[in-house]
Amino acid sequence: MATISKKRKEALAKIDKNKTYSIEEASSLVKEVSSMKFDASIDLAVRLGVDPRKANQMVRGVVTLPHGTGKDVKVLALVTADKEQEAKDAGADYVGLEEYIEKIKGGWTDVDVIVTMPSVMGKIGPLGRVLGPRGLMPNPKTGTVTMDVAKAVSEVKAGKIDFKVDRYGIVHAAVGKASFEEGKIKENAEELLKTLLRLKPSAAKGTYIKSIAMSSTMSPSIRIDAKSV
Repeated sequence: MATISKKRKEALAKIDKNKTYSIEEASSLVKEVSSMKFDASIDLAVRLGVDPRKANQMVRGVVTLPHGTGKDVKVLALVTADKEQEAKDAGADYVGLEEYIEKIKGGWTDVDVIVTMPSVMGKIGPLGRVLGPRGLMPNPKTGTVTMDVAKAVSEVKAGKIDFKVDRYGIVHAAVGKASFEEGKIKENAEELLKTLLRLKPSAAKGTYIKSIAMSSTMSPSIRIDAKSV
């Protein structure tokens, strides 16, 4: 039987399992129960009343968190030569085309987001087997396939994230770091929830947001009152 560490016990003692908290309360409490020696990620898990198996109930979108994620996002810009400087000036970590396509074919995926152009997608399509499972495939719906490469790179660097409901009807997204002020965690979480509400499929019936939980890396989850959203 697995033993519970002292820090875990202390964290669990601070959370009332029979209570649902406001976003403000959860944003404060999650900092208290985060005991990692590194700057832990703060995550939100939102269970939606949708059936992801049905195309008309799929929930996917992008949101720009007002305070970013706190993560240094590595961006690869797969662009033609005339767009390379534009991508570099916007802050892309890696810029190029053929050489990076070959690296990806060899299994290299040490990036968080890939931005590209419509004219280049024909070359990137065959990389789907490598990029798809890792969530790295550029998509026009998330703004990562565009002619305005500079804007796309800048937005990702500033805290733009994309999310997609999983097969269990849950959206998982990072909304900050444990080092953030509680107000910034709260505002980031609220922005994500507002975006999810805007994206509610017309085919979804009944309760749309069924439950919300906030947690930091390896911390117990804190239930948030879904009715307050």
